[in-house]
Amino acid sequence: EGAEGAAGEKKKRRKKKKKKASSANAEAAADGAENGEAKDENGDAEAGDDGDGAAAEGDDGAAKKKRKKKKKKGKGGGGGNGRTAGDPSKVPPHLGVTGFTDDYVRYGQTEPPTIPIAELFEAGKMPIGEIQEHPGEHNAFRTTSEEKRAQDNISFEEYDNIRQAAECHRQVRRYAQSFIEPGIKLSEMCERLEEKNRELVQEAGLGRGIGFPTGCSLNHVAAHYTPNPGDDTVLSYGDVMKVDFGTQINGRIIDCAWTVYFDPQYENLVKAVQDATDTGIRCAGIDVPLNEIGEQIQETMESYEVEIDGTTYPVKAISNLNGHSIGPYQIHAGKSVPIVAGGDSTRMEEGEMYAIETFGSTGRGFVHEDLECSHYMKNFDAPHVPLRSARSKKLLAHINKTFDTLAFCRRWLERPDGGSPTVNGGKQEKYLGALKNLCDAGIVTPYPPLCDQRGCYTAQYEHTILLRPTCKEVVSRGTDY
Repeated sequence: EGAEGAAGEKKKRRKKKKKKASSANAEAAADGAENGEAKDENGDAEAGDDGDGAAAEGDDGAAKKKRKKKKKKGKGGGGGNGRTAGDPSKVPPHLGVTGFTDDYVRYGQTEPPTIPIAELFEAGKMPIGEIQEHPGEHNAFRTTSEEKRAQDNISFEEYDNIRQAAECHRQVRRYAQSFIEPGIKLSEMCERLEEKNRELVQEAGLGRGIGFPTGCSLNHVAAHYTPNPGDDTVLSYGDVMKVDFGTQINGRIIDCAWTVYFDPQYENLVKAVQDATDTGIRCAGIDVPLNEIGEQIQETMESYEVEIDGTTYPVKAISNLNGHSIGPYQIHAGKSVPIVAGGDSTRMEEGEMYAIETFGSTGRGFVHEDLECSHYMKNFDAPHVPLRSARSKKLLAHINKTFDTLAFCRRWLERPDGGSPTVNGGKQEKYLGALKNLCDAGIVTPYPPLCDQRGCYTAQYEHTILLRPTCKEVVSRGTDY
């Protein structure tokens, strides 16, 4: 499933694709459930005591999944502590995902989910993501190398924390997919999703919690929009919404996103982006040049076109948006994964984490900053700047204690706890001037919404991958996408 597979698929897509839109959620859900089981057999295996690599994980997972049909008590990777597994059955009320929204009941989780992930699974036995081999013949030795397996084992505890955050993300987004439908206020949607995120990850300040604010960008807005206090925007049937949120444990951030839509005419736009993201994941791996991934992504995405209200549009990759490497407490760790041809030829390296995300548009395929800013983040290498304003000093102290270098939003600052129930720094009052001062001083960076031309539609899909010594693990993969 590496570079050769991507090249083979390219040839099949030389002509523009035009597919019929699906009109039934139930059919998509059934397909997703089947696809999810297939993925689990290859990658969602229970980890052994020694944390062996991809081959062992795949074999263990296949054996366990054959016994999934009957109700049973979960054990280890299937949900520990003697909880009874259930049968998922609830269909999402929107398009853009497959499978069932209550997928987590197969682990013995409640519906809606209330059991923290750390209590649902035994330590060291968190569900493993989808396993893929690193592309290229030069990487073939990694799956059987004893040296690489030993290196894998050394990092097993860290992997387990990453997988716990990923499982929390999967269950939170499945819960959110059950109630995202036309008529919901976006502020209510974000608050419900974020509260469930805090509950299932067992929020503990900077130690574990939300990775960044919930993005719910609509239509021509591609990224970095979340409602500010007083924003009463309501989701409608004709909207195309990108839902992007994060979960973190010990600073290891899971960054994962999908697109919500209700009108089937947008299907090809969404499929183009999902296909492009999966292409990027397949092409990624140790020693792969970043620009080669972008070239493959663009070719995949721009082989699609979509008909909206009788007009046919080519799907364009948004050229100035990228995937990125992820470091501890650093959502953008320095390397960018382009989604168009050209760019940096820097290579991916062993041990790195990446967010592989792609954006497609029916507009110009280029975004600019617009609208009121809601996202902010303290610079990872923020300079020491003497602050004269007492309000600015107070706000910076609150940011340092509550968020540090994790992103935050105005909505969180105005919560009664100031953004963290554990830290509980209190609601921030009259802070806008102080926040602007911190931005002007270069301590905090504002991230306004990123928009293509008005009237167009944009879509996004994103997964977090871990470049292990033995294999590539798509840690955030689920039965939904």
